[in-house]
Amino acid sequence: MSFFDELGRYLGSANNRVQILGDLGDHVYLALLPLVLGIVLAVAAGWLGHRWAPARQVLMVVANLLYTIPSLALFVVIPGLIGTKILDSVNVVVALTIYTAALLVRPVLDALDAVPPPVVAAATAVGYKPVRRFFAVELPLSVPVLAAGVRVASVSNISLVSVGALIGTGGLGVLFTDGFQREYFSPIVVGIALTLLLALVVDLVLVGARNVLTPWTRVGAP
Repeated sequence: MSFFDELGRYLGSANNRVQILGDLGDHVYLALLPLVLGIVLAVAAGWLGHRWAPARQVLMVVANLLYTIPSLALFVVIPGLIGTKILDSVNVVVALTIYTAALLVRPVLDALDAVPPPVVAAATAVGYKPVRRFFAVELPLSVPVLAAGVRVASVSNISLVSVGALIGTGGLGVLFTDGFQREYFSPIVVGIALTLLLALVVDLVLVGARNVLTPWTRVGAP
């Protein structure tokens, strides 16, 4: 039996298709929820670091240290820190939220630094308070730079979720471990293909969201 016959037979099973869809749904949840939470934390940290120079240096050091922690080690350590069970998907969400925030701290700072000072001064002159100015002026203008970092973080999360399968959490990584244990390549190939497809779809969605949020960047474009 050829590989393609084996792959067709694997995908032809209704039980396998249900499992694949379930794993894909878990993967989307475990990758995108930490992305959203990490963006919120990184923006808050970036705002603090942008306004207070000493905090900027501390944030950069902490972010770099956190991102160097091996993902599998963090998945294992977190249950002991927050009191969850080792197989709880919350562990992956917390770990990837930490990674996302750590990865995005520098892009957020760079994005806020890229906002033209005259624009900030003009907003202040017309009566914008710091918090309102941040959300109404600085953050929207920082989106083009920040979006690049978010795209990298999304791909990183989609990739790292698969590592969680080694400790029994869901996601497309389950197809990898199942295939390796049984020396059955079809689920491995399906898992790789869906991971790549998911990363592509999420990236396209983020690009579309960036374009919607920054219409001024397309003014005068051919």
